[in-house]
Amino acid sequence: MTVHFIGAGPGAADLITLRGRDLIAACPVCLYAGSLVPEALLAHCPPGARIVNTAPLTLDEIVAEIKAAHEKGQDVARLHSGDLAVWSAIGEQLRRLRAENIPYDITPGVPAFAAAAAALETELTLPEIGQSLVLTRTSGRASPMPENETLENFARTGTTLAIHLSVHVLDEVVERLAPYYGADCPAAVIWRASWPDQRIVRATLGTLVAATEGERGRTAIIMVGPVLGNADFRESALYAEGYDRRFRPTGAAPRFPKGTE
Repeated sequence: MTVHFIGAGPGAADLITLRGRDLIAACPVCLYAGSLVPEALLAHCPPGARIVNTAPLTLDEIVAEIKAAHEKGQDVARLHSGDLAVWSAIGEQLRRLRAENIPYDITPGVPAFAAAAAALETELTLPEIGQSLVLTRTSGRASPMPENETLENFARTGTTLAIHLSVHVLDEVVERLAPYYGADCPAAVIWRASWPDQRIVRATLGTLVAATEGERGRTAIIMVGPVLGNADFRESALYAEGYDRRFRPTGAAPRFPKGTE
């Protein structure tokens, strides 16, 4: 028996890995976070599977479901939205399972920030413009931010920010970032990236609040950084004609002559 923690992707039902889909199909028990995981994914469950929406359950109740399956020798598909590496709340579940000696594994999923970048039709790392991405959030009731992980500290780097779980305090986010990025810095809010009702607002940091007035909600990502609106960047050397690389030796004395790959 194994508990398979599966990243269910950002919203679109077909943005799940083949491994994740196949594990769902093989498990007689499926626990899914119904507040964010699309119900269409449940169509992959085998006939007669026990399907439990964990959105209204406590951690103790979720673990009780897993223990009951464990006692019956039944594999469990545990679905969480996006990718499991960030803000998935699997850490405390894994700790409980280790204490109970219940086997588990983890299958990654498409993260929300990647779906948001795709919706914006942009690369988040452009040569000489931005080569880093910070995934962060503001403090919330469920989880305050560590003392040094402030928007101001991240903003001092000038790099691209993908701010999760914070659109309800968009006014505060803009006010804190503007002194570092400037009012003309490109910005965007992407609601429900990849879902059928996806919505995008593009603006500058100085106009973002007005551009989104009346629409806040919670399931959104705020993107800020020069890469979002910059078309005047140097092309990467990776595919340049004269760039000598292992898979395309160039010049009279290439670093990696043919036949040495």
